[in-house]
Amino acid sequence: MSTKTAEVIKTVAPIPAENKISLGWREWVALPDLDIGRIKAKIDTGARTSCLHTFRTEPYTENGERRVRFWVHPIQNDLHQVVECDAKVLDERNVSDSGGHKEMRLVIETTLVVGGQSWPIEMTLTNRDSMRFRMLLGRTAMAGRSVIYPEASYLAGEPAPKD
Repeated sequence: MSTKTAEVIKTVAPIPAENKISLGWREWVALPDLDIGRIKAKIDTGARTSCLHTFRTEPYTENGERRVRFWVHPIQNDLHQVVECDAKVLDERNVSDSGGHKEMRLVIETTLVVGGQSWPIEMTLTNRDSMRFRMLLGRTAMAGRSVIYPEASYLAGEPAPKD
């Protein structure tokens, strides 16, 4: 005699959609703490953590605090536009990429602006030169805040320009 047990899946009731930002599979976002006024992000529910393309990183310590200086090409195929960034290092994590390769990455926290709303997110830093998008917005950053429409693009509009 075999005994089968039903798997119990715990879920939390979702917030009604009218309280959430509608996002397509790709969106324009801003990262004001990093002086990135506009960057195209792939909305990736398969990725737990968000990540940002950096072509150079320099970790350092200042007054006992771990920090990282890093450089970003915010526009795909444009190596002339460079943004130099600086942030506190929150953590260092082993992350698996889409091909299953593990890589140790620095983790920072920064403010995300999308659809006229903003909130802090964690983001890993990695070289995405060979990838189509300079940024992935992972599911942890979107949890409870968005509804994804995979057939659509740029539903949230473009970030407002800085004054």
